[in-house]
Amino acid sequence: MFLVWGIFLLIVSMFSFSFSLLFLMNMEVYVLEYSMVGVGGLEVKFFLLLDWMSLMFMSVVLFIASMVVIYSEDYMSGDLTKLYFLYGVLLFVGSMILMIFSLNLLMILLGWDGLGLTSYCLVIYYQNSKSDSAGMMTVLSNRVGDVMVLLSIVMFMNFGTLDFMNFNKLLWISVFFLIVAGMTKSAQIPFSAWLPAAMAAPTPVSSLVHSSTLVTAGVYLLIRLSIFFQVGLFSSFLLFLSLLTMVMAGFGAVLEMDLKKIIALSTLSQIGLMMLVLAIGLPILSFFHLLTHAIFKAMLFLCAGVMIHNSLGKQDIRLLGFFFKMNPGISGALGLSSLSLFGFPFLSGFYSKDLLLEYIYENEISIFVLILLVMATILTCVYSMRLMYYVIWNALFKNSSMINLSLSMFMWIPIFVMGVVVIFFGSVLMWMIFPEPIFVLLNYDVKMMNLLILVFSMWIFFLCYFNVSGFEGKIYGADFLSSLWFLSTFSSFFPMKVFSGSSMFMMMESKWLEEFGPMGLYSMNFSFSKIIQWFQINSIFSFLLFVIYFLFIV
Repeated sequence: MFLVWGIFLLIVSMFSFSFSLLFLMNMEVYVLEYSMVGVGGLEVKFFLLLDWMSLMFMSVVLFIASMVVIYSEDYMSGDLTKLYFLYGVLLFVGSMILMIFSLNLLMILLGWDGLGLTSYCLVIYYQNSKSDSAGMMTVLSNRVGDVMVLLSIVMFMNFGTLDFMNFNKLLWISVFFLIVAGMTKSAQIPFSAWLPAAMAAPTPVSSLVHSSTLVTAGVYLLIRLSIFFQVGLFSSFLLFLSLLTMVMAGFGAVLEMDLKKIIALSTLSQIGLMMLVLAIGLPILSFFHLLTHAIFKAMLFLCAGVMIHNSLGKQDIRLLGFFFKMNPGISGALGLSSLSLFGFPFLSGFYSKDLLLEYIYENEISIFVLILLVMATILTCVYSMRLMYYVIWNALFKNSSMINLSLSMFMWIPIFVMGVVVIFFGSVLMWMIFPEPIFVLLNYDVKMMNLLILVFSMWIFFLCYFNVSGFEGKIYGADFLSSLWFLSTFSSFFPMKVFSGSSMFMMMESKWLEEFGPMGLYSMNFSFSKIIQWFQINSIFSFLLFVIYFLFIV
């Protein structure tokens, strides 16, 4: 079943990629419209937007989904509910595709809520307390974005349309709502805490979520709304929040010891870079980096899944060293995807990331923005090399539980195929999207900045990890930097404070289930029934005294 669906998705991906090239060469756009119902002055319609961007993004999503589904044939082989997992992944991909082709808010809401619901079902797949609390944090954080989309629909109803085609009629407040909705889906500050928590899902789901579906939905929505970033208020708002997200995720990944959370924080950093470029006013370059990032990040997660699979579920990078002795092929694939992550020359990530940084240098933004951007880029290089150092080269402890499992074809063929794509996809995609040569005119010193960042990062990494032992514990404020600036604590504390009035000891994210699960529902019903019983027992005179006391004294 997994193999059949994987081959089907791969074939559809190839057809979609071919059509995207045809649309790109002819610069064609097709809009399929179906009018459902008209209520007063409001006409509810379904739209399908077919252009090169939507078709190319769909091809990348389906390609990654096909590799993940084939990979899951062996990864989930011992699970009794693997068909439930398969159908959940297919619904997840279907919701993303519905949102990709959407042109009005009604279809966006369907795809948006579909992503939220299916992601919750997949995050809580293992049915333990950690996955339950992580799923609750994920779904409640994303509900903020759902509410923003609903408020935008209310604003659009004033004009009798829900379509993006009427740009001249959009209210500025509705655009702000949509920007906040995109920030919640893409986990920008202050909605970043749910992204590492979602690592409780199975690794194939993490590969799909963090490469091309859930976290990229917000970026894709804002790419479609990129015309509004010509307004200085919106661009400045998104620019500084995305820049802070990059720095925060970089410091968190440098100090994190969980393998999947390091890769999740690297996703957060790269999504912040896409948002930054989008805020500057370069939507095509942001989309270019979105596609190249999706391929190598999915490959990175699949390699991590093999390592976790072979180490009997261990995810601490200090216990995963010397993996190259057991499986040089998977170690090489992990190194390839990590090098592509920080933009090593002539890999896929280099063509998009180097171009993005040079355009930012050319725009001459403030020196404060450039300093933070260079800092975030250095941190990206450092945590990528740190991941390879701990997992592939060295280890602090001898891993006695590492077993040498022979990989089946269902696990190594997707990684091999994606490795070939990682090598060639960036250059091929650059030739197709930008058929004419791109010249970024910079001074020689500024032009060499990216190469200097790479060399300086390697020097910092050598000093910190080859000459100093226990480097992570010697950083001042390591607890603050490694906890996403306490966002996970705050994002759990405030909703619980509103709903339950609990004390400071109820701030941790593990208490989500107690507040919003069956026990919380029982406590709320019990309290409400006591109030009803009091009204039934006492007289109307007591009720009036209660109202007076509540209004004038409390």
